[in-house]
Amino acid sequence: MKDLSEIDAIAFDLDGTLVDSAPDIRHALNAALEEAGLPHFDLDTVRAWIGDGPDALIACALCGHGLDADEAARARLRKAFDAATLAAPLQSGSVFHGIAELVAGLARRLPLVVVTNKPTPLARAVLDAAGLLPFLSAVHGADAAAQRKPAPFLLRAAAHRLGVAPERLLMVGDGPADVLAARAAGCPAALVAWGYGECAAAAAAAPAWRLATPQQLLLTALASRAPRSEAMTND
Repeated sequence: MKDLSEIDAIAFDLDGTLVDSAPDIRHALNAALEEAGLPHFDLDTVRAWIGDGPDALIACALCGHGLDADEAARARLRKAFDAATLAAPLQSGSVFHGIAELVAGLARRLPLVVVTNKPTPLARAVLDAAGLLPFLSAVHGADAAAQRKPAPFLLRAAAHRLGVAPERLLMVGDGPADVLAARAAGCPAALVAWGYGECAAAAAAAPAWRLATPQQLLLTALASRAPRSEAMTND
């Protein structure tokens, strides 16, 4: 994508795209497992499971322990995971280098939203702790399994709320679910090189603009989009 002149808004994935939250997700998962009397997992293992939301993460952990827990046990783990996340949303993790400048610069030119498989309350807590929430028009989290990417539900909801056509909403993410959701919703996609997703698998899933650094996206925006106040004056 050479410019953003045909883009009216941008949707960002959260974990692995805006924030390196894997240490905090590991902490929350291990806190839930410990409460249930189950062993912990290391950071590399948990990082590989990130992307499909906490229920899928918990399912991976149970599978990793060779367990097939009932619904009540999964619900207890999820409650403990949520509590640990809300207590320390970004205590050990961090905002990726260049993201704060990217979001601040883009917000002057385009409406920004987050579209994530993390449930909305948890996503808002992480974004608030990261200092990114004030730059966002909305946070669209997967509060039900059917909403999770690669389903197009959240992107379509974001486009509708923003009042933009899906083909003018750019989805920026780090994994196959992001580019597949974009394709299903009719949105263009950008794939970041610094996240948790398998770049080769994500690129093979659907066509996507490849972003090596946050600065690349910001420079593209600076070159092709006037600040929003100036743009409104010129209209």
